[in-house]
Amino acid sequence: MDTQLQFFSQEVLRTDIAGMPLDWIDYRVAASLYHGGQVVYCCGSPIYRVRGGYNARTGLRSVIEVSSIVATRGDTRKVESNRGRYTPPLNNRTLFKRDANVCMYCATRFPTSALTRDHVTPISRGGSDTWPNTVAACRRCNNHKGGRLPEEAGMQLVAVPFTPTYAEYIYLKGRRVLADQMEYLLSHFSRTSPLHARLHGDLARASAAR
Repeated sequence: MDTQLQFFSQEVLRTDIAGMPLDWIDYRVAASLYHGGQVVYCCGSPIYRVRGGYNARTGLRSVIEVSSIVATRGDTRKVESNRGRYTPPLNNRTLFKRDANVCMYCATRFPTSALTRDHVTPISRGGSDTWPNTVAACRRCNNHKGGRLPEEAGMQLVAVPFTPTYAEYIYLKGRRVLADQMEYLLSHFSRTSPLHARLHGDLARASAAR
């Protein structure tokens, strides 16, 4: 099998049959779903063309064209029933992306390598290592705050930390989210989601890069 790649290692957004985002998959998994008849419909733009073997009778070579968003079969009632209670795992990469790589104290954007995870209420003061109590902070601000509360250190948060919903977390997990994938995910965010403004900014950058 050989593969013509439009975007190197670009992930495909997989949804359930109702169109709810499920996860990110690579082109090989997507091609297997197409081949197994598990893809019900697709959205977005074609990003991969996977070529397989030749048909001994016709001499034609099989080709699977993989789109950026694929809806798949399967019973997702359990997923749907638990979606409202879902709490995504907390890790630095998705936390920093939630905060748009901006230090939540000095409002300056930093590369991921220059950011740290800060606990608004320090662990030593009874704080928890959870989404609502953690923010991206540059090393300088984190060192200055130390084991104090923000108000004790004369600091103020520039945005309120929040726990992402399932759809928001899918966006945060994406390594390289295409414009059509962003638009699709955005439609599954609540109107009050803090990610709206950040996603619109990413969408404008992705569209300009096309």
